[in-house]
Amino acid sequence: MAEALRTLIVDDEPLAVERLQIVCAGLPGIAVAGTASDGGAALRLIAALAPDLILLDVTMPEMDGLALARTLAAQPSPPAVIFVTAHDGFAVEAFDLEAVDYVLKPVAPERLQRAIARALARRNDGEKTKGEWLEEFWVPHRSELLRIAAVDIDRIDAERDYVRLHVGEASYLLLHTVSGLEARLDPALFIRLHRSCILRRDRIRGLKHDGLGTWSAELADGSAVRIGRTYLARAKAMAGR
Repeated sequence: MAEALRTLIVDDEPLAVERLQIVCAGLPGIAVAGTASDGGAALRLIAALAPDLILLDVTMPEMDGLALARTLAAQPSPPAVIFVTAHDGFAVEAFDLEAVDYVLKPVAPERLQRAIARALARRNDGEKTKGEWLEEFWVPHRSELLRIAAVDIDRIDAERDYVRLHVGEASYLLLHTVSGLEARLDPALFIRLHRSCILRRDRIRGLKHDGLGTWSAELADGSAVRIGRTYLARAKAMAGR
């Protein structure tokens, strides 16, 4: 059996810490080594205890959870981080910091167990190096956050301050911008062909010209996306023209 993850709980609410301790006591693969109520105390305990995993709240006074995670990310061999929070609005920052998971309060034991399983798998696979491109997203859906692999996304459309991720027949809204995502997505897998649309390359079946100067990308599902003039050169380069 794999050794349990030595875990530090970081939350400024004593009741939240107590509840997490109770949940963790009933789960395999995890052993609580200590608790901290703010980011500064957490850093001192991390230096002393060298935990494998941090269960980290986002909103805390002084150094909040995101600031702590950024500090840890700059260190060699940092502990894995699972954000545990009542707020779903920080998921973008969380996956930018390559957290293992993002669990919403109140914490259900089975949901935390799935997050711990991911942390164990990451440890067993060895230290994960920070990749240049985004590999996954967390998106709000009903009462939880779903993890979506970037390679499963067919297209991304802009909707005001949000983007809509299309995954098969389903779609999900995420607070982000198309330009921001374009800079983080692997250009070998995705291409932006309009100011409001990014497409997965292997979903493009062909390019079509209407004879009046407008080009469109025909997709595998039979739909078409108009190619913006700014992006026409890259579309033709994709086709080797």
